[in-house]
Amino acid sequence: MRVFDGHNDSLSRMWKSGPDAVGGFVGGDGEGHLDLPRARAGGLAGGGLAGFTCSPGEDAYDSGAYFALVDQRRALKEALGQIALLQRLVRRSEGAVRVARSVTELDGAGLAVVLHVEGAEPIGPELDELEVLHAAGMRSLGLVWSRPNQFATGVPFAFPGSPDQGPGLTDAGRTLVRACGELRVLVDLSHLNARGFWDVAALSDAPLVASHCGAHALCPSPRNLTDDQLRAIGESGGLVGINFHVGFLRHDGADDADTPVALIARHAAHVADVAGVGAVALGSDFDGATMPAALGDVTGLPQVLETLRATGFSDADVERIAWGNWMRVFAHSCT
Repeated sequence: MRVFDGHNDSLSRMWKSGPDAVGGFVGGDGEGHLDLPRARAGGLAGGGLAGFTCSPGEDAYDSGAYFALVDQRRALKEALGQIALLQRLVRRSEGAVRVARSVTELDGAGLAVVLHVEGAEPIGPELDELEVLHAAGMRSLGLVWSRPNQFATGVPFAFPGSPDQGPGLTDAGRTLVRACGELRVLVDLSHLNARGFWDVAALSDAPLVASHCGAHALCPSPRNLTDDQLRAIGESGGLVGINFHVGFLRHDGADDADTPVALIARHAAHVADVAGVGAVALGSDFDGATMPAALGDVTGLPQVLETLRATGFSDADVERIAWGNWMRVFAHSCT
């Protein structure tokens, strides 16, 4: 069964790794959680590759730099560098990797990539960069990572915590959401605080999407979604890509790889109970987080699907979770 993974950080991992990373990804160097041969082995046929800019340093959590506003020019330079790397990856793979700009381009052989920018810091107040990024193939934009910017406020990672922290969208953020609607760029609600979430829900008639989150009722991380948020996503025809990161799966929030893969299915079942099966999808966070040790990497995707079946999802449900729900949302949200 083919799988669409709504979010991974393999693009930014390769960008940080240096010029040999593209060849390693195509040839299968075994770095990180994902490369092309392992994607084939795991049934990964499509995915949202995230360009993530201005990563905080290792001491940022203690120094306060974690929440500092980042320079737009630096963020744009890093975003363009990662998009350029993706173009080199497409050429180097000789068509085995391709950038999908519409839902029809997601079907076909090889690995279809939806270009995602995680955090809108590369975009200036006039939104000129949004037009350029869209022309370069970006079809999904996260308003924030877990820090504030000129558009919105992200949630911190402190555990336990509520997503209801900080103010809603700024005026610039509302303008950005409207512009994304006009361009049919998917607005990703992952990392966004609760007030920002509800602002987007009020502004947009597109399906509400959180590409890599979990259920707050099962794991009280501020990065996870409350049942009220899940219901709103289901009512909009949107979805939640279940995050595989152990700290967003476990009830204690521990960053412990000794975490059962079954917890992924447990979060999926909770989202299905609250929002419907149509609101459940996958959003691994490969190459950006700690995976359950028993899952390993992208080759563990069939194990996730089997665990969903063991939890009570039908074969038809699993096909929707693995592929169909993402295709429905992209058909509505993206061109």
